[in-house]
Amino acid sequence: MTDEIIISDSENVKNALNGFQDALKNVKEISPLTFCITNFVTVTDCANAALAIGASPIMSNGAEEGGEIVNIASAFVINIGTLSKAQNELMRNSANQAKEIDKPIIFDPVGAGVSALRNDMTKEIVENYPLALIRGNMSEIKAITKLINLDESNDSVAKGVDVAASDVISKDNLAVNGLLVKELAKELNTVVIASGPIDIISDGDVTFGLENGDEMMPLITGSGCMLTTIMGSYVGANEPLIGGITACALMAVAGENAADYVRKNDLGTGSFRTLLIDNLYKLTAEELVERANLFEINI
Repeated sequence: MTDEIIISDSENVKNALNGFQDALKNVKEISPLTFCITNFVTVTDCANAALAIGASPIMSNGAEEGGEIVNIASAFVINIGTLSKAQNELMRNSANQAKEIDKPIIFDPVGAGVSALRNDMTKEIVENYPLALIRGNMSEIKAITKLINLDESNDSVAKGVDVAASDVISKDNLAVNGLLVKELAKELNTVVIASGPIDIISDGDVTFGLENGDEMMPLITGSGCMLTTIMGSYVGANEPLIGGITACALMAVAGENAADYVRKNDLGTGSFRTLLIDNLYKLTAEELVERANLFEINI
């Protein structure tokens, strides 16, 4: 069944791989101002990841200035990892302005499904604002489908900010998870990316899988938040689907390179964290095309 749904050499795959070079070039040339409302746990790593790829990050917790920053930003990233009343107000003010001037909004529903606070904010965002891209783990994506009554039958149980064991994406569940991601993308008219050992990426029309990365990536805090931030930068300089795919591939291959160096030199996760950002800075489009294990999911 898995072999039947995976198409490695489709025209859509070739076009996406061919788009990597322009996507990387656009970010380096434009240096998109990426406005991030993110969590205090990972804010420094998110800023450094954006800088590493050539973007210009700006972070804020001031509700009064959100709209002004949106006006000059190329993209606006919302991460609900550490919600507070003041941050919620900043998110609303900024999102309202982004909606008013048609600025791309990238949403990371960290911990959706865990608490009423996170669920309420997630539901408010997806129902009231036009999103360019949503990225989360499969448990968070399933939580969104429940919140908007797209799929009330799934029995996923959130595990903090980590993916539930039953929701980890594999070739055995690729078809069912791919279909759910595709349906959510179509319902919300956005690009949806579910991260995992296999990433699933869909705009509601075409759906891709990306099988890269390393098992060390979940062992540091913030790899997912960094990924969402660089997605914001790539969407700020490219159309959302190719921006999202490029960011996924870049982060995953950078993680592979960092982990390889760590193992060869008997290092640990602290070194991996630094090397991950080093490799985000160093990776070329040529290496990315060569290394990306991208395929189309035929569903």
